[in-house]
Amino acid sequence: MSTYAFDYAASLHDSELFWAGQAARLTWFREPPRPVLSQDEATGFYRWFRGGQLNTSWLCLDDHVQQGRANQVALIYDSPVTQTVRRYTYGELLDLTARFAGGLRELGVARGDRVIIYMPNMPEAVVAMLACARLGAVHSVVFGGFAPHELAVRIDDARPRVIVCASAGLEIDRVIPYLPLVEAAIGLARHPPAHVVVCQRDFCPADLRQPRDVDFRDLLEAAPVEAVSLEATDPLYILYTSGTTGRPKGVVREHGGHAVALKYSMGAVYGVQPGETFWAASDIGWAVGHSYIVYGPLLHGCTTVLFEGKPVRTPDAGAFWRVVAEHNVRVLFTAPTAIRAIKKEDPAGALARRYELSSLRHLFVAGERCDPATYDWAGQLLGVPVVDHWWQTESGWPMLATLVGYPDMPPPRAGSAGHPVPGYNVQVLDEAGQPVPPGTTGLVAVRLPLPPGCLPTLWHDDERFQSSYLDAFPGYYLSGDGGYQDAEGYCYIMGRVDDVINVAGHRLSTGEMEEILAAHPAVAECAVLGIACSLRGQRPVGLVVLKDGQSLAEEALEQELVQLIRQRIGAVASFRQAAVVARLPKTRSGKILRKTLRQLADGEDFPVPSTIDDPTILDEIRVVLAFRQLGQAFEPPALS
Repeated sequence: MSTYAFDYAASLHDSELFWAGQAARLTWFREPPRPVLSQDEATGFYRWFRGGQLNTSWLCLDDHVQQGRANQVALIYDSPVTQTVRRYTYGELLDLTARFAGGLRELGVARGDRVIIYMPNMPEAVVAMLACARLGAVHSVVFGGFAPHELAVRIDDARPRVIVCASAGLEIDRVIPYLPLVEAAIGLARHPPAHVVVCQRDFCPADLRQPRDVDFRDLLEAAPVEAVSLEATDPLYILYTSGTTGRPKGVVREHGGHAVALKYSMGAVYGVQPGETFWAASDIGWAVGHSYIVYGPLLHGCTTVLFEGKPVRTPDAGAFWRVVAEHNVRVLFTAPTAIRAIKKEDPAGALARRYELSSLRHLFVAGERCDPATYDWAGQLLGVPVVDHWWQTESGWPMLATLVGYPDMPPPRAGSAGHPVPGYNVQVLDEAGQPVPPGTTGLVAVRLPLPPGCLPTLWHDDERFQSSYLDAFPGYYLSGDGGYQDAEGYCYIMGRVDDVINVAGHRLSTGEMEEILAAHPAVAECAVLGIACSLRGQRPVGLVVLKDGQSLAEEALEQELVQLIRQRIGAVASFRQAAVVARLPKTRSGKILRKTLRQLADGEDFPVPSTIDDPTILDEIRVVLAFRQLGQAFEPPALS
């Protein structure tokens, strides 16, 4: 095996040679010609493996069946909420995918068409994703917790020919019918789909009364279709991530670079072998679900676990450990939020000791910074290395990590996201775009070109891609996160530098929340803060200034504002509190000092900004935060 030091140096010194070698590990319909890295003449954006042809669905299924893995389990569906465990072999998953692709083709779905998938973690969602890839259609999975308004925005941006949805989702204590949400979103959208394919769930079947409605099972009656040969630069999927304006950004992932990067990462980063069981305890609506529930494990020939449940209350805080034990999981990947929720309900780890966990080699965490207390608790409980690592929706796979597939890798360290992954020339820059000394906090950026698998652009918005990521520091991708690198090369990510906050691993725009609060007739102006939360990493809190003459009681106003956020964004925002203040701190030019407000709420020491128009406002707000028990002294309730 190569060493980390050698591969990292090689990936920067001659990136084309390094990634051409990784690409050779895949079966291509047409090998990509050299050079494997090029630039678009019009935009200057980098593209990988132009001229090569392949199909991601074929690599995930057909290739393994042809290599003798037809009877190996590809997918384990474990749903404590429906009390169901089902296993699908590679042969069975291929058959379902090929037939559903045939059904989509009969609905008119062809190469380049878009399909939105609005489903919980269920096998049919994976089948729909792979079927789209098989046809060359571009899927966009939307997390089932998003409200109709958010779904409508994505419908209008992607303009899908078909929406595939479940009839319902099942939470711990309630059933959520999905079709009414889809219908409401279509009513709001300007570009409705031609068809809505509904996967019926026994506990809450939907009434298919619209001419556009089609039963998922009917599509499985179609004749199976072969995988279409696609260009490496053809889009595989669009995944929407929050933008600072409230308008989501459609991250594009291409077939070629995506397959090469994920295949490499499964062995190098996570240290798993084909045939072993890998579990990413996430939702398919997020980047982790795309990369490491569906595509990464299947590209690598692993068995992947699809879990429909929660870390607690399904039925208890031992749910994760049961899954690890029953399915012989080698690597578990989850968010620190999940570990904190388990720790909160089972602080002594008694439930973990009920299960035989000797199969587990590593626990990986990502989605937000893992605090050292949680890191240490998990490591002591499980007796395996805990690996915090860092990546983004935009990258699609890890940028910083302790790559356990390399024998010379320095060990993980509490508080650190590890070292740069081969292909990522990670730099910490000052405001002028110059590298800062070790130990100095700055802006985390990656020297171009980005490696394969990262976004080549945004969906139909090259200009926004350029302005959002590339304009700040020419020659660099700006991550939007702040952090530092120590003298030993360990990197530390400290959080966002814009107004996108991280709530339990979900990136949400405080700017969008402010727009919603400001629309309330009683609100004159507002600010939404992402303040520290021991369970979720961050949680949003609203500060609102009322219009003159308003007499609405604060408790009533708060409930109305909470409901507005739930209607427009969904429960995933975890927005539960809004406090009335007399005024907000601003600069002399009128800019609200959001960073200062967050520092105040989090109990941090900070200098009073020299640009503030009236420093006494901070004392007034400190009193409100203390009275309402917001900020550092407030301990949130358990996850709902």
